[in-house]
Amino acid sequence: MPTCRRKRVVLTEPSPALLQAAQSNLDKEVYYLHQTGEIFESYEAYAARVSFYRLKQFQCEVTGKSGLDYFQALESEQQEAQTMHSRFPEPLKAAVLKAVQWQVVGRLDHLVEAVFERFKDRYFADEKVFVDVQGDKFYAKVLRVYPPKPPSEVVEALSPNQASSSTSPVQTPPAETSSNVQIHKIGGDLKIPVKEAHAKDDPLQYIYQVQILEETHDKSHEKGKAVQKDKGQWSGRLLDVRCNTMSRDRLAFSKSILRRFIRDCVDRDAAVASPWTVKEAIAKHYGVDSIMPEETRRGVENIKKGEIDKRKKIWEDKEGPPSKKQKKLTAAQEERVTTLTAGAEKRERETREKVERQHKAKEEAERLAAERKKKKPIRYPTEDLDVRISDKEKKAGSNVKKPIPSRVHLPFGEDQVTFESFLMAWNFLVVYGQPLHISPLTMDDFEHALRHSTIEPPCPLLCEIHATLIYNLRTVPFNRHSAVLSLLRVKDTLEEEHKILGITIDQLAAAMADVGNNWERVPLRAQDARAGWEDALIGCLKDHATLENFPRLREVLTRLLFAPEPNAESSPCSTSSRDPTPVSYPLLSTPGERYHALPPPDRIAVLAFLCNLSVSSKTIHIHMEGCEESLTALRKEKIEINRLKKQYTEEMNTLVGEVGPKKEATPAGTEEDIATHDSSDLSDAPSEEGSDTTSRHKVTPRQKDLRQRAHAQAHAKQREIARAKVAAEKQAQAEHRRLDEEVNKLERRLESIEREFRKLFGAIRAKPLGKDRFHNRVWWFDGMGSMSLLGSGGVVQYGTGRIFIQGPTEMELELMSRREENDVDARREEEEGEGLLGPGEWAVYTELEEVDEFVAWLNPKGVRELALKNAFTKWWNHVAPGMRKRLSVRFLVDGERISRLNSL
Repeated sequence: MPTCRRKRVVLTEPSPALLQAAQSNLDKEVYYLHQTGEIFESYEAYAARVSFYRLKQFQCEVTGKSGLDYFQALESEQQEAQTMHSRFPEPLKAAVLKAVQWQVVGRLDHLVEAVFERFKDRYFADEKVFVDVQGDKFYAKVLRVYPPKPPSEVVEALSPNQASSSTSPVQTPPAETSSNVQIHKIGGDLKIPVKEAHAKDDPLQYIYQVQILEETHDKSHEKGKAVQKDKGQWSGRLLDVRCNTMSRDRLAFSKSILRRFIRDCVDRDAAVASPWTVKEAIAKHYGVDSIMPEETRRGVENIKKGEIDKRKKIWEDKEGPPSKKQKKLTAAQEERVTTLTAGAEKRERETREKVERQHKAKEEAERLAAERKKKKPIRYPTEDLDVRISDKEKKAGSNVKKPIPSRVHLPFGEDQVTFESFLMAWNFLVVYGQPLHISPLTMDDFEHALRHSTIEPPCPLLCEIHATLIYNLRTVPFNRHSAVLSLLRVKDTLEEEHKILGITIDQLAAAMADVGNNWERVPLRAQDARAGWEDALIGCLKDHATLENFPRLREVLTRLLFAPEPNAESSPCSTSSRDPTPVSYPLLSTPGERYHALPPPDRIAVLAFLCNLSVSSKTIHIHMEGCEESLTALRKEKIEINRLKKQYTEEMNTLVGEVGPKKEATPAGTEEDIATHDSSDLSDAPSEEGSDTTSRHKVTPRQKDLRQRAHAQAHAKQREIARAKVAAEKQAQAEHRRLDEEVNKLERRLESIEREFRKLFGAIRAKPLGKDRFHNRVWWFDGMGSMSLLGSGGVVQYGTGRIFIQGPTEMELELMSRREENDVDARREEEEGEGLLGPGEWAVYTELEEVDEFVAWLNPKGVRELALKNAFTKWWNHVAPGMRKRLSVRFLVDGERISRLNSL
């Protein structure tokens, strides 16, 4: 069983209420953990248990490996147990288990030592052993075991190195003919002392009939062929041997593997002097008696009672001897006893006070040690909620308050569900723009298109989006008239005249009958401005949608096929589809005339439904597989580029090391050359030393000419060496510049790979930039799918131009509430204030200054916020320009709108 902090993990038992409910309700739904067989009534309990099992804090009890989760530790134990059971001799298992059953031994090591000493020289039938025959070891199998014979039948023992051989089985002695004879019955009983067991059941007196097994010999040594030939004559022969010529394989029987076998098969209670017991299933398999005999039970109880009495006596000795009954004393004796008693009481009081002082001193020392331990410096980064801003950091200007993200500036932010559907639809259209043949569009453009509310002129963007999705959904399997069938099934559960927006289901079904029936074959041509896409949309909804996968189907179809009274309709931008007092729609109309009046929440719901269906199309699947292949290629290229970059950097460092000392040595060498040139004989000015020499030795013209030639050759050689050095330095500098340019190219390629990686990875999985200390997710959606961060010529592009914040999940809030400090709510209220987000709630930063403040608020001492801050640092050169460009574009658009209104 895996252990956690040196304690065995106890599986969770079903609660009594759940067991009682299971008896009364057999169809009750529960959560089942198949790896352990545990049953949970609630998902929270199931998730908490699975999270506990996934922690890397468990240890394999057999191998001692730590840092595993529960399932890895359990798998390790099962593998080790399987290996151990396959190696341990099968005939020996039952004998060992019978020997250890009901043994009262304190430590497992002592029990293993006792079992090993008893069975190391005792063998059983069908065991595979090594036999020493004439100095050579052979692998053999024990066929029969002959126990010691009575004294009258004892024959001369075989010598250790000489064994009698025969080609036929040895006749069974008369002593073995009885079926009641048991092998090693006395020697294997651990209750009998070792000396007595050896005297009554000596292992040296047993005779074993073994058969030599055929060996596979090594053919690589030709010189050993003669020896192998001699050995081969023993193959298959039967021998009678004793235990002193036999041995077991150390991989099959040793103290370590015996300890693992016993630990895997036995168990013991935690009470004092509890016996070791073989597990019930294993005892049943090997025929070990699992019912404790009465004699053994009395012996165990006596041992347990003796151990308890021993501990009680030790405790009483610490407390002091019990008072004895004394005889009646005289007055002098009573006075003496009183004096002695008073002295004893005084000494006892002093001793007690001394013990109390020592106890208080010990508690104080423990308290100080605990404080020192608390004050032990924390290794950063650590868990974010463990990081607290000190007063010193606050005085230094550290940000305590998180900048408040805006809920108002979210597109359709008054309804979080609508915003999430809007965000999902926009992200789908941008990420899969390439396979859908949709040009990249910003979130602002998408929002403005959904708010378009006039029939003339129509919105081209909505026409293109719907036409593209309808073309794609023609390849997705569908059921004819699924929407009508779904509405008719619901009709049976409603009142006969049940109406929504003044229209019954029968009226709606009749209006749908002649609209969009040929939607999968209608050509939606670009040159015709995708005319007819509204009717095709109705046909697509009729064949793909049901009330189960599109709950607002009835309201949307009613708004697209019916119209209100001319004076009763209001603007769709101001009237929500969830108005508690909706307008009646009594007039039959067409989708082409009514789509402009469809409220934005319903438009978003339709687009979100179409995008969810398109995910299962073949086009999207092929694109995702292509992205996976491209990501693999980019990973390989990145590894290769990093390798080249490292190689070029090392070469540049080598060149810097070579050029540096040469540059330092060049000025000194130049001065030396100049000094040598000035002091040479080429100068006509005689030196002081030269005047004396000239006076003593007159230099001939020939000698002077030879000296000048020698000096000229020396200077020419020095100049040649200097020129070579200068040329080498120039070549090294040129090589350094070339390598530097190569490194710059590789860095630019790495940046391009990161951008490409973000685009491709966004098509597979949307991943946030990171989380802050309170598990709020930070999202940046730019640069994914068909939307590039840089356009042609390095022009900045953006998709959202904003940073979105999403609140923590319910599970994360529960985990934070379980912390020991239990002050997370107070900290959130203090640090987030009005910006505190509920579970899954969204908000946004639209100003660059707000994002700067948010990044400054992040504390890099926490693991989550350090990773988030690094992500911002990595992408800041794209985040900041995108936000600036969006703000400038909005400013221009707003200015143009204001000027247009003024002109009107």
